[in-house]
Amino acid sequence: MTRSEQEGPERRQGLSDASMDAVMGRLLQVGVLLASAVVLVGGVLYLRAKGAGLADYGSFRSEPGSLRHWAQVMRAIGQGDPAAIIQVGVLLLIATPVARVVFAAVAFTMQRDRLYVGISVAVLTILLVGLFWLG
Repeated sequence: MTRSEQEGPERRQGLSDASMDAVMGRLLQVGVLLASAVVLVGGVLYLRAKGAGLADYGSFRSEPGSLRHWAQVMRAIGQGDPAAIIQVGVLLLIATPVARVVFAAVAFTMQRDRLYVGISVAVLTILLVGLFWLG
């Protein structure tokens, strides 16, 4: 028996548990596939522009500062920077589970399930603090 059936007909508003699971699964699939496609396009463009020369792994060199802020990444994409395209793919990959948690919070709100709304909002808060404040 599903959670909706156990708690009565008043909970059956909005999405059912099965349809919610299906939408969340599709959201994750689409997010990962989109991010992978963007990284692949950026990688191909990067190899075309810079070649597949040998990398020096003896010392660490971080990405340029222009790839550390969203607005600068968008500007670099406008200039045709393949590394910026790869960066957008990575950002899409990071955004995928965040979008899943946002969807869960909205879906649980539609189901009027306060406990799971609270848990979803707490998880979302932890994710956002980790991404923006600590990152």
